[in-house]
Amino acid sequence: MIYLTAGESHGPELTGLIEGFPAGLKLSVDQINHKLHERQGGYGRGYRQKIEKDQVIITSGVRHGITLGSPITLRIANIDHSHWSEVMKPVGEPDPDIAMREVKNPRPGHADLVGGMKYGHRDLRNVLERSSARETAMRVAIGAICIQLLNQLGIQIAGYVQKIGTIDADSNQLLSTAQIEEEISKNDLRIIKQDKVAPIHELIDQTKKDGDTLGGVIRIVAENVPAGLGSYISWNEKLDAKIAAAVMGINAMKGVSFGDGFDISAKPGSQVMDQIYWDPNKGWYRSSDHLGGFEGGMTNGMTIIVNAAMKPIPTLYKPLHSVSIDTKEEHKASIERSDVTAIVAASIVIEAAVAIELCQAILDTFDYNNMERLKKQYSDYCNELKNY
Repeated sequence: MIYLTAGESHGPELTGLIEGFPAGLKLSVDQINHKLHERQGGYGRGYRQKIEKDQVIITSGVRHGITLGSPITLRIANIDHSHWSEVMKPVGEPDPDIAMREVKNPRPGHADLVGGMKYGHRDLRNVLERSSARETAMRVAIGAICIQLLNQLGIQIAGYVQKIGTIDADSNQLLSTAQIEEEISKNDLRIIKQDKVAPIHELIDQTKKDGDTLGGVIRIVAENVPAGLGSYISWNEKLDAKIAAAVMGINAMKGVSFGDGFDISAKPGSQVMDQIYWDPNKGWYRSSDHLGGFEGGMTNGMTIIVNAAMKPIPTLYKPLHSVSIDTKEEHKASIERSDVTAIVAASIVIEAAVAIELCQAILDTFDYNNMERLKKQYSDYCNELKNY
């Protein structure tokens, strides 16, 4: 399975293409749109989310709600394009009487300056329109399709926010995906500890008044993933490496870890390794999950735990120091519409990214042409592992 996304933040639409997805999966568009809606929510989001009402349009690869095995094409319209139609029109000369909203003062922390240097753009809008996190809406739609396939195999996945700014909102114990979904549904921050909602709201409100932004930490949990996905035979076949790369490919991510993550480095091996047991009813299992479900680049049958560190959004309403690419004079960085924090949305995006990588690993391992054949092979494989 391969996929591509295309589209600019204020262009006409976002486009996605998936190839190598099995035929015979009953696809729920409502579930895709629900994930898109979740991505647009969360305390601290900006005005753009009030404009866009993301809905996916499927134009190929699905008939009467069933995947065909042929390439799946997805579209998400950018409603805000109506205000940018002349600025962002794909063809034709620009209207000289309309301001093109050129960006000349690159924003620290964004792709603006380096992208302009690499591609030779003299208007940095050519960079920021594609490097915008708006692109992640399409990855969420693709991830939502992959989640539906995983669910058919009994694999459950959930993402939540562990920390915003300096406030830790995690329970400090591994919860099931059902427990996670129950707790995060009670607030608009996707956090576990309900008593942290008010303090985080206050932190976000004060940060907004200060013209600043916030980052945080996100955790993704995937249950019932069988052992043996990925491989130890070559570095580029290691599934944890692929997941780490996919997460780092999401805007503003600056760190990825698995299980206990960086805390492992300060502990002796006796407290880190997940000891091995066997039971005649459930087969092989571990007494703990410090390593986050991976050994040797392969899933080991335990719950997958992925952690991601998100930097604060670099677009500030009190802009930082910059320099004009034309005059080389000192200026404040350009201001684009932004959020105080998008970490709630990021938890949905990272959940999608992990789901895509798990789905790809499964489709690399089993017959990906037909869903029923895939389910049978998958079931036989799981039984084989249990009886190893």
